[in-house]
Parts: sequence; C-alpha cells; structure tokens
Amino acid sequence: MPGHIIAVVGGKGGVGKSVFAANLALAYLMELRQRPLLIDLDLGSLGDQNLILGVRPQKTVVDASKIQGAVDLKALQSIMATTSTGMSFIAAPGDTMAARELDLDGVGRLLKAAVGIFPFVVVDCGSVVDATTVKVFEQATAIFTVTTQDVIVVNQTRRLLGKIQEHLFPPDMVQIIVNRFSPNAIVNPQVIQKNLNKTIFAAVPEEGETCSGALARGQPFVGSAPQATITRAFHDIIRRIQQTNLLVSLSNLKKPTGAAAKLANSVPNTVGAGASTTSSGGSSIFSAGKSTDAWTALKLRIHKGLVEGLDLKRQNVDTSDSKQRENLREKTRKAILDILGREDTGGVLQSRESSAQIVKEVLDEALGLGPLEDLLSDDTVTEIMVNSREQIYIEKSGKPMLSPTVFSSEQQMMNIIERIVTPLGRRVDEKTPYVDARLPDGSRVHIIIPPLSLRGPTITIRKFPKKRITYKDLIGFGSMTDDIADFLRACVEAKLNVIVSGGTGSGKTTLLNALSNFIPSTERIITVEDSAELQLGQEHVVRLETRPKNIEGEGEVSIRDLVKCCLRMRPDRIVVGECRAGEALDMLQAMNTGHDGSLTTIHANSPRDCIARLETLVMMSGVNMPLKAIREQIASAVHLIIQQARLSDGSRKVTYVTEVAGIQGDVVSLQDVFVFKQEGVDKKRKIIGKYVSTGLVPKFVEEMESKGLKIPRSLFSGVK
Repeated sequence: MPGHIIAVVGGKGGVGKSVFAANLALAYLMELRQRPLLIDLDLGSLGDQNLILGVRPQKTVVDASKIQGAVDLKALQSIMATTSTGMSFIAAPGDTMAARELDLDGVGRLLKAAVGIFPFVVVDCGSVVDATTVKVFEQATAIFTVTTQDVIVVNQTRRLLGKIQEHLFPPDMVQIIVNRFSPNAIVNPQVIQKNLNKTIFAAVPEEGETCSGALARGQPFVGSAPQATITRAFHDIIRRIQQTNLLVSLSNLKKPTGAAAKLANSVPNTVGAGASTTSSGGSSIFSAGKSTDAWTALKLRIHKGLVEGLDLKRQNVDTSDSKQRENLREKTRKAILDILGREDTGGVLQSRESSAQIVKEVLDEALGLGPLEDLLSDDTVTEIMVNSREQIYIEKSGKPMLSPTVFSSEQQMMNIIERIVTPLGRRVDEKTPYVDARLPDGSRVHIIIPPLSLRGPTITIRKFPKKRITYKDLIGFGSMTDDIADFLRACVEAKLNVIVSGGTGSGKTTLLNALSNFIPSTERIITVEDSAELQLGQEHVVRLETRPKNIEGEGEVSIRDLVKCCLRMRPDRIVVGECRAGEALDMLQAMNTGHDGSLTTIHANSPRDCIARLETLVMMSGVNMPLKAIREQIASAVHLIIQQARLSDGSRKVTYVTEVAGIQGDVVSLQDVFVFKQEGVDKKRKIIGKYVSTGLVPKFVEEMESKGLKIPRSLFSGVK
C-alpha cells in the first residue's frame, strides 16, 4: 500500500514551519516505529533544516530531481542523509544558484517514488505557492498549514489558502496547525477559525526554551526532550491522524494535475541588469506598462519631452551636494512646466493642485524614487514594504497598513532599484538577485528580484527618525520607566556588558542607540554595523561598516573581521549593531579580556532564548568548543540582558531587564530584575500593564557602588 505525503507550508515566514515539519516526521517515527522521509523543498531557507536536524548532507533535493532512470531505494540512498534519530532526510540546496537547477518533473518522479518506499513523507515547502510547491500539492495527501496567533500571520495565511484554492485543490486537503499557541493570546482559536473559514486541526503550545535548546543541540525536541509538553503535542497529532484515519480518507479526494507545469510556464522573464534608467538616457520609466488612464498617458508624454529636451544623461542626478541637487531639481521642474504648457492636457488637469501634483510625480520619477518619495518624506512612516508593484504596505505607530501608492510597472520598480544601488557601486540582476543598501538619509534597504521573488521585485525600507531618540523619548513612549532608565544608565556608566535582545522590528537598534548615549564623552567608542544605523552624540567615535562581495565575488568584509580590527584600535567601548554569526565568539572574548562596557543586539524572543541564541552563534564561529565552555564564556562575559518586544498593539517596550547571574552546573543562571506585567487591553485594544521589580538585587550592584555609583535599594521593590 502506497504511503502518504504531508506538505507543510507556512502562512508567513518565521511561524516555525520547518521546526514543525522536522518534529512531525520524528514523532511519526517514535510513535509508530516506522521510518519516515523528510524532504526540504523550502528553496528560500537555504538549508535551515540542516541546522534543525544537526546534519551536513553532501547531496540535495536538486541531485534527487536529476536522478536518471528508475528512482528506487538504492538511488535515493545515494542522496539521503540519516539523522541521529534514524530519520531519512533529503536536504534543500545551500545557495540560490544551486536551487535554480531543480528539475520540476524530477521532483514529481521523486515524490512518486518516495510514497512507494516510505509510509510517511513530510515535505517542508515554502510560504509561497510557486510551481515547486504546487507540484508537491499534486501528489500530497494533506496540506498542513502552520499559522500563529498573530493578526498579520493569520491575514497572510488567509491569502495563502486563497492561492491554494485558485489552483483548484480541495479545501479539505488543508489542515490548520496553530503553532506557539497560548490560551491567553488576544487572537484566540475562534478568531483564527472565523478568519480562515477552517477548523483548527491541532495546536502546538509555546515552549521557547525547549525549542531553543533543541536548536542549539541540532536535534528536534521530540527526540531530545521526550517529556516536554510540546513533544506530547506532536505525539497527539500523530495519534489523531491515525485514529481519525485522516490520510486514508483524504487520499480519495480528486486533485488537479498539470497545475505546476502551467504555473512554471507562466512565470514572467526576469528583468535583467540591462534595464535602462532615465538618468542614463534610456527608456521611459513609464514605458514598460500600458497607460491605463489619461493621467498616466499625460505623464508619459511629459516624460518623453523631458528626455528629449533635457539631457539627464549628462546630469549628475545622484550628487550628494545639496546645492547641486536643488539646482538640478529646479532646472528639471522648469523644463516640465514648459512641456506642460505646450501639451494638450485633454481636461486631465482640472485645478492648480492637479497641475502641481503631476509636476511633482514626474520630478520624483526623473530625479528621485518615484512613488516612494512621499512615503520616505512622511515622518510617521517607519517601514515601507513593497510586496509587488501593486501592493505597498507601510508601518505607522507599530501597525502595518496598506498604502494606496502603487508603481505603474515592474520596469518602473527596476529603474528605481537601480537608482538606489548604482551610487553604491552595487547591482541587482539574475547573478546577484538580492542586495542590502542604504539611502542617503541612512534608511536601510533590502531588495530581492525574480527568480527568487515570485511576484516581481520587492523592496523593504527601514526608516530611521531624523531626530535622535533618547531615553527620555522612550520613557514618554511608555517603553520604560524613569527608574529603569536610571538603572540602565548606571549599568552603562559602570561598564557592564549589555545585550539588547528582541525580535525583528522590536526596537532593538533604537534602544541600543539610547543606551550608547549613556557612554561618557571622554571614552573612545568604536561601532561595528552591517548598515550604519547608530546615531551617537559623542565626538570620540569611530564608525565601521561591513562591505559585501563585489561583482567578482571578492572583497567581502564581515562583522567578524571588523570586530577583530576594532580590538587593535584601542577602544574604550565596542558597540556591535547586531551579532548574527561567528562574531559572537569574538565579542564574548573581547568582553572577557578587558573590553568592558560592550553593547550589542541579538535576535531572540526572551532572555533565555538569548542565551541559547548566543550558544548557537558561537558554534557558527567554526571553533570547536564544548557547550559547557561556551556557557562559561557567556556567564563570565555578559552582565545584563534587556529584552525588547513589539506587543500586539504595535507598542514597543522593554519587557525584561535580566541579570546573568553566573552558571549553575551546566546552565547559565538568569535573574529577572524588572519585568513588564501585562494586565489586559483597553477598549481601543491598547495593552494595559505595569513594570514591577522582582525584589532581587543584582550581584553587580555592590561593584557599581564601589565605583561611586549609588543605587538605591528601594529601586528593587514594588511597582515601577
């Protein structure tokens, strides 16, 4: 009897889809004592499953898709890896170029053969419905869709389900899994079921410490933590699948065929590096798409006249000289007005305001970043997320919302992208389909284009406030209290080593900025960043920024390289924008060798997760250290962890101030000093809560007082 395929997809990146897939396969093995096959077909993850499983396969699913002849057990054995828990595993490729070699028909042959050999096949798919994912759906018995109790994730999951239905897959195939479940979350199961119009199949509880520990060990927690609540949840899922005869009943559903091939053939050709821009005298920025209305047609004619009458090719459009830039803008504005005066507008311009608007739009297209200019100039916008030319989301007050702004075409987007990257000596094309850059105002930009981005070019811009945010501003925002700010000031002045921990967009860099400005102006500060974001007010500051590979793939300078460099530059303080790889080891060693007062940030969801994340990053350094030695390094180097979080109402708060109190046995001991206690929400769904002290006095307080920094004991008792 043939086996069954479960396709695991995520409603959005970061929901824990890959961890779910790995533990589901292992739970099947442990519950039923039958060997499953886990296939990683999330081509965008670049091998995350390898870290989850603790394996380093030599062959990948790309090799499996190219098997010539019969795809039998012998052929698969040459491709598969075997995990420490006894699972069979086929890995995803570790780079995007290799991923492009995947043979879609070969994937179909692989899956067909796999269900003839294995009773249970789990395929870790991506979070988009592309041709590869649809190919899996065509042969899958069930589609397990992983979501979380997050409004944005639920919304993206709903869109994902819509895409699945567009390809005519039976709705019953889709089973909803709620990951990181908490009974106290605002988005409860009823809300999720109502929004998705689907019954929840299973919920996996939140158990961050168990998950982080398993990741650090390179073994799914179902195997490494058999008594954990989250492990029992996976065994319950397997039992429910068996008891309800779910897979057998779903296998009778009629599924479409040929959808993957149709989708693959419909993917548009990638816009390459040769796309010309207005600034280089090439084709019009409006010309890629058809004029859909009279307004667009008029802009097209104005722009054509501008290209003919004003030789922008000879103009320094990207000059950093503000006076030159203003002169060029005024010269171009006059040229546009002159063209407009000769044009038959056909009644499109009904008022002075509409005339001014079309002049502005043409100016923005010719000399700026087109539709993005208004969003960039809006100080209330903190993030711009271009998902496609017709879908631009912005973030205001911590909340994402859809902007009415759109691009006229993908060609226009590509021209804007080139305008961003060209002054930096970078390029975006099929060979290098993604890039990190920085705008002149310091805003951080990430760009990714097809074939990696299936809906066309995408742009994500993280804006930074023009006014430097201080600790007083954070107090005013409710991100911390006066007492906590005074305590953190004393910690920084006493040269404690501090880590700011938090998720993406939680405000880590903003808080790091505020803390950095507590450093006395007499000290020499060296900052190390991927993208220069820190805004220190001191004079004695040296700013270092990483450098990516050049076009030839050479010349890269990493954060780790710069951390090593700054140790030779006589720093009083080292401030690293973010530790995300092996530089964590160098940072810890610096902290342990006399460079006290160092500050950095780490992506983690809690202080305990921060420790686990540090352990993982040190392991990525390539230095073979026992886990206990790593933990001893952390315990002796780090004094304080400040947890920053973005709450469900969009507010950003310090949620924990935690002391690293040493090591007990093999575990780094943590002691919360201040905690934000959420008490509920008001009628406007705003979080209600208060800061409380745990009553525990940090061990380092006595050392701080010996340096003349008086810390009132009353600070550590009561509500703050």
